Amino acid sequence: MRTVSGSSRWLVVCFLAMGILGAAAPSPAPPSSSETADPGQAYRTLDSYLQDQLDAVGIPGAAVAVVQHGVQVHSAAFGHANDSGRPMTARTPVLLASTSKSLTAIAVMQQVEADKLDLDAPVQTYLPWFTLDDDRSSAITVRHLLHQTSGMSSKDTAFEASDDQRPEALEEAVRALSGSPLAGEPGAAFHYASANFNILGVVVQTVSGQPFGDYLKQHVFGPLDMAHSHPTRATARADNAAAGYSRWFGSFWLRTDVPAPAAGMPSSTLYASAEDLGHQLVALLDNGRYGDARILRPQSVAAMFEPRVQVDGSKGYAMGWFTRPLFESADPAAPPVPDGALPRLVEHQGEWGNSHTYLAMVPESGLGVALVINGNDTAAPSRLKAIDTNILRILYGHSPVPAVVFEDWLQRYSWAVSLVLLLAELLSLWLAFRFLLRRQSPPRRRWAPLAWGAVALALDAFALWLCLTYAPARFDTHLFVIVRQFPDVGISLVPILALAILWPVPRTVWLLAKVRDGRPPPHAVAP
Repeated sequence: MRTVSGSSRWLVVCFLAMGILGAAAPSPAPPSSSETADPGQAYRTLDSYLQDQLDAVGIPGAAVAVVQHGVQVHSAAFGHANDSGRPMTARTPVLLASTSKSLTAIAVMQQVEADKLDLDAPVQTYLPWFTLDDDRSSAITVRHLLHQTSGMSSKDTAFEASDDQRPEALEEAVRALSGSPLAGEPGAAFHYASANFNILGVVVQTVSGQPFGDYLKQHVFGPLDMAHSHPTRATARADNAAAGYSRWFGSFWLRTDVPAPAAGMPSSTLYASAEDLGHQLVALLDNGRYGDARILRPQSVAAMFEPRVQVDGSKGYAMGWFTRPLFESADPAAPPVPDGALPRLVEHQGEWGNSHTYLAMVPESGLGVALVINGNDTAAPSRLKAIDTNILRILYGHSPVPAVVFEDWLQRYSWAVSLVLLLAELLSLWLAFRFLLRRQSPPRRRWAPLAWGAVALALDAFALWLCLTYAPARFDTHLFVIVRQFPDVGISLVPILALAILWPVPRTVWLLAKVRDGRPPPHAVAP
């Protein structure tokens, strides 16, 4: 199902600008490489493309909002929000994942403007108890956190496995970081870590004297008329938030409830609709003003967009935003355009176990795009990331390109690896009972169970190494996060670990006893 809405405010602007009475104003044209392009063609192409993606990939639901020159110029919604078939709309709240960081950055800069925060002051100035398992943590500043240069590791994601909804959970999770080591020197290099923004959330609520969620509602959501944006899962569900879906075994989509803890509000677990996110983009593109409300001064917005650290190649990181040249604006059939000649794009993607979101702005043209999808393909998130960039191509008058899946084999087929490992453990269990319940083995084969037992121990050791050491290190996360955020993998990992941890010792003792009891007496002559 698809719904589309326009903007009466834009029509009024065009009506007055053209001075035409009694005539309908045309829809504004998005940036295009063609001066003669049909003004509405890009939006029709965009809607058709998104519907095709729902049909081809099986995405449950999606909503998009496009803003330009201070108004929403297009919005559309597709698919369903839950299993009952409730239609997705542009006002349906969706779990934001990492696009939550851009809202937290606004809150931080508001406190800077209120002279309650100094970007270059150490975090310990505001949180005297803040510490990590490294003496260098005392040098971490507020600016380091905003630009992801604190030196903290992306492995500090344990909060993602929690489902604690208490407001106190945010500060408790930050205090729990005291045992975390630093991965680098504060201020030296980019290290993306959601923990950076969770710490910022505690800083905001400390200096403002308000719980972080309450602060956002009063000072960000309220002034921006974000009526369908929420800091907690409970309030989002009361507002008919979309259910989240995951792609299981690379084949089909299932509704999946993954944790969305209060501890992750500043970095990952806020909720908002596509239309509300459009309001945020309008304000940022208009130097901090939305209608009659001003949420930030122009210099604060400029600071938020300024990349202070290099990520890779031509990509930088500002305050809760990645920046790069807008490659999608170049005509692929024309000669290559130097990066410096391309417009600058400010963007951020959000990836959770059951949602995908995308925000993008082109400051020089006033264009902004917000996309929310109530599902995620954790084995190959590049499929959905391709939708993000193709939306930009379409708005610039170019054709979308097929998605290129670039995740490594272990991520793409981790569900298959875990299933094979589970089958191996179950086979091992069956063989163990076959040996152990056999009344007596022929004398020449009495030692065979020990040889098999050694093989079974090797399988258990491999399973423990893969689950507890290799996979968490490979994906820079914790085992519990993999189990909770990758449901099709977690459903196999839990029994694998149970068998590999609990069964080896009793199995080995039982095998040894079986061999001992079946051993022929001394000086006995084997038949």
